[in-house]
Amino acid sequence: VQLVESGGGLVQNGGSLRLTCVASGFPLDDYAIGWFRQAPDQEREGVSCISTYEHSRYYVDNAKGRFTISGDVAKNTVYLQMNNLKPEDTGIYYCAAKDFVFYVGGISCRDPYGMDYWGKGTLVAVSS
Repeated sequence: VQLVESGGGLVQNGGSLRLTCVASGFPLDDYAIGWFRQAPDQEREGVSCISTYEHSRYYVDNAKGRFTISGDVAKNTVYLQMNNLKPEDTGIYYCAAKDFVFYVGGISCRDPYGMDYWGKGTLVAVSS
């Protein structure tokens, strides 16, 4: 099982980025995929999650209306489109997977310790 993130970078306040998570070793429908952020000196926290099998999406409050998560089953890839980025969005963004059988929407998306597999992360920096 492997998760590889890309798409991070440095943007100005109000800018946009699209993060990509390519999964290999399992079909996307078998796992829920989440994006988690870790800011400097802070705990890792959930941002958004998707289950392509259940056709469900979850966003934490500060991502609603600005971020959009989507999945491409044919490409085994999950995207996170981030618009109107703010300095507080800065951090390393990790892609993680959880067996969809045990995935419970927002509860799972807010629990990074419950995820089964992790990528190495991609850095997002938003300047003010």
